[in-house]
Amino acid sequence: MPVVPQRAATFSFPVRVYYEDTDAAGVVYYANYLKFFERARTEWLRSLGFGQAATAATDGTVFVVRAASTEYRKPARLDDALTIRSQVTRVGRASLEFAQTCERDDDVLATGRIQIGCVNADTLRPAPMPRHIASRLAALAPAQA
Repeated sequence: MPVVPQRAATFSFPVRVYYEDTDAAGVVYYANYLKFFERARTEWLRSLGFGQAATAATDGTVFVVRAASTEYRKPARLDDALTIRSQVTRVGRASLEFAQTCERDDDVLATGRIQIGCVNADTLRPAPMPRHIASRLAALAPAQA
């Protein structure tokens, strides 16, 4: 499915459920929602001009998942057309937080809160996020109290 670049505060990414995503009952295996969330975050960054391989090569930093929590509400099934929505909720010096949802039509099937850390590509130690990335993402995040 093609990805349409978006410059909005919320990014939408289409996902089709394949046989490999499901368990024996044809229901999406719970851990695969995290994969869907990862794909959506990666494609959002790419649409903003921040491909992960290029960021590692030019800025010497990579993003890693620090923490993830997911709530499952309804099952997705084989062949479902899903939409993953992602929103940056906080931008720190060396971290990001995302709120993500997995939807089928207007039904929310799962939600996730993902904390991302920025680390040095060589040492994997925490590193400040490149300024051009942090400022772009901060502009998309809701105002912080």
